[in-house]
Amino acid sequence: MTDFFESLIRGDVRAVRSVLNGLDEPARRALGDELVAHVRRRRDNWWWGKEATALALAAVGTLSTATKAAALLGRRSVMLRDADPEPVVAMARQRGVTWLADLAYKLADRMRRSEPWQGWHFTAGLLLAEKVPPPTGDAFVAGWAYAMWWQRPSGQQQPPLLDRLRADPFLDVLLPRLFEVDGVGADLTFGGDRQAAPRALAALAAEGRVDRAVLLDGVLGRLLRGDRPVALRPFLALHDLLTPTPEEVAARASAYLRLLADGPGPVATTALRALRDPGDAVELESLLDAARAVLTRPEKALVRAQLSWLDKLARQQPNRAAEIATALVVAAEHPAADLRDRAVALAQRHGHRPVPAVAVTLAGDELPPPAPAAAVPPPIVEVDELVEEVSALLGRRWPALAVERVLDGLVRLGTTDRDRLEAALLPVLQRHQVGAFDHPWAVFNLSAQLHGVLLAAAAPAEAATRRDQWAGILTDSRPRTLRPFRGRAAGEPPRRSALAQLYCARLAEIGQRLDRRDDPGLLAAPTSATGAVDPTALYDRLAALGGRPVWRWDLTQALLRLPAGVDEALAARAAALGTPAGAELAGWLRGDVLPAPVHRVVTVGRRERMGDYDFRYDRMPERRTVVATTPPDGVADPLGLLTVPAHLVGRGHGGWGDLWPALLPGHRGLVAAHLLAGVAKAAQEDLREGATVLPVLAECTGAGGPALDLALAYGLCARHEVDRVATLDALLMLAAARDLDAPAVGVQLGALAADGQVTLARAATPLRDAVAAGARLSTWRLLAAALPALLAAPTPPRGTPDLLTLAAETATATGVRIEVPGLADVVARGGGSRLVTEARRLTTALA
Repeated sequence: MTDFFESLIRGDVRAVRSVLNGLDEPARRALGDELVAHVRRRRDNWWWGKEATALALAAVGTLSTATKAAALLGRRSVMLRDADPEPVVAMARQRGVTWLADLAYKLADRMRRSEPWQGWHFTAGLLLAEKVPPPTGDAFVAGWAYAMWWQRPSGQQQPPLLDRLRADPFLDVLLPRLFEVDGVGADLTFGGDRQAAPRALAALAAEGRVDRAVLLDGVLGRLLRGDRPVALRPFLALHDLLTPTPEEVAARASAYLRLLADGPGPVATTALRALRDPGDAVELESLLDAARAVLTRPEKALVRAQLSWLDKLARQQPNRAAEIATALVVAAEHPAADLRDRAVALAQRHGHRPVPAVAVTLAGDELPPPAPAAAVPPPIVEVDELVEEVSALLGRRWPALAVERVLDGLVRLGTTDRDRLEAALLPVLQRHQVGAFDHPWAVFNLSAQLHGVLLAAAAPAEAATRRDQWAGILTDSRPRTLRPFRGRAAGEPPRRSALAQLYCARLAEIGQRLDRRDDPGLLAAPTSATGAVDPTALYDRLAALGGRPVWRWDLTQALLRLPAGVDEALAARAAALGTPAGAELAGWLRGDVLPAPVHRVVTVGRRERMGDYDFRYDRMPERRTVVATTPPDGVADPLGLLTVPAHLVGRGHGGWGDLWPALLPGHRGLVAAHLLAGVAKAAQEDLREGATVLPVLAECTGAGGPALDLALAYGLCARHEVDRVATLDALLMLAAARDLDAPAVGVQLGALAADGQVTLARAATPLRDAVAAGARLSTWRLLAAALPALLAAPTPPRGTPDLLTLAAETATATGVRIEVPGLADVVARGGGSRLVTEARRLTTALA
């Protein structure tokens, strides 16, 4: 049967069919067993197009049940997307197979919801051949939606979608499910014409081929259940094409009212348009309840439309105008000042008489005192806890404290309980394929070295293969010892990031330490959640070592984690230890610490384009403002800790940024300079979680400087909410600790926005939330510093009126007068634009 399997691999359907036609039933079944074994042991085990067709033909021609055929054809390596069902159906007819429909149902059950197109046409072809109803599982329905715009190439002109749907035998069964499967709307929009499916369904309803009520009820049900915006768009388009009549809307008023109050912005807007026509068919009380919910929403266009509608209702029903006015006044608390003004004016027009407000001035921030940094959990001293910690972290972002606890635990348990550690840890690492994809030449690669240490702790043979590499890392790192800072040659500049250099040297040390016995753990193990090490704790660790040798890079990291300040008494005790490590600690405690670098704010452009297919180039910002740092005169920087180059956009080191704050927990501004490019990507390149490190950085100590100010400005304008919330947390933490330079942050925010580097409108929400949290004065000072650059721009960035509104509110609330250059010039322009209106409002507040 060698020729048979060669034909199978070539995808020669005719040859496969010829072999099968020459076999009796026992021979076919014997060949079926060989077929399954062949597919299981084949190394290049991928089946596409003609190969998949040949395999399906062989499966139906040799196997005895649908279950066996489905198990073979349902493998992830079998791609039935382009497989042809016709020869398979012909083989089933020739052999007398009665389970073809059952096979189709089983294949439908195996379809993956994430890839509904894989095998849908093939499965549908089997169902149509057997003339059985289609399955209604989520994946099959999604495949049907996908097939509305993608058809298998047939060499003939495909009829329009409307004609295909009109004759589709699956339409009546699957159409109701189209509105019930989550995410299926996204499958309808893959093609070039994203309105094709809504138009075709609306046309079928107009000609009576489908029930109009089924479509309308299905759309409303989908909108009520909610989905991702891209998945809701085709259903919103279908709703608009159906153009529900006032009677249809009135019959479904409760659904529309729920959508108006709770639906996403586009959905609520659609509900609002629909509800404006039914007139008296919807109870006014229900409309007002929904309107009150709408008037508190952040979507300004929606709120503005709701105010206009209520104004119209009040004029149409003057006997109930006062009741409507009580709903209008709800918007008097809206964050947008122009909407507040309009709501109050409309409410007064229709009879509302507000109670005079008592002005209250609150100078300063009202923030709770900052909580001290949390202590770290106790060290890991049990094998089970260490293995559980490693398992929980694999495949995720590793926080610095988790890395340090795991490394400390590996040193302790790898030298005291090695056998149990190997037995428990190795299966976990194998299950997660740790190190399987690490490049063998990746030496100064933090991920590869971390994997190597984990594997060395779990398998002695692995440790033996890595000793030479660890020795090479330590040899390369020896000239880069941290001290002395002065009086030494500058040396070769570092070729890699200081983070990678220092951590890889530490990991190489730890790998060598695993051969020792009864190691007490890392000197650099943090004692604070910021990554800092208490000086007394470090002294105690050195004293406990006695005459045992100290590992160079472990001690280096421990010293870098000490808080700033001189402690002569503890320094004298450290010197009295009479060891080199004690002398180093004493010198550090007497002020011979990491010097402060020189900071310089620069704006850099993009890297050069790389060839004609550099698609990433066009998605990069044209320029970025960063902070470059250099060592002060006469100071050597062999590790590159004090050196942050002004890399072009698209260049420079990346990855493992979460480890930076714990590397230098007492140097907040320097760490911010190292992390600034990643934070900027959250605002300029839509990177998710690029700014989530900012709260950790805020907990650290040391001067912030321009790098921290820029990081906060970028974070306020981040694309994703998780990054803006993290920036808000950092801003509030710094303000509570009196470490926030609000005017400096404002200057950077204004400069970035005026230069077009960030989307200013994103900053309004976190700044308003900062006010709500109690940071009124800090926010006002930040805004007052940001506004001059915004107002001086040739075209003030979108979002400037919102910041003017917030500035007027915070200026009024604090009672602190700060001059805003350029504000009078904007007011002097006159006119009724929102920019001028809000500038006038701030001028009034300051007066």
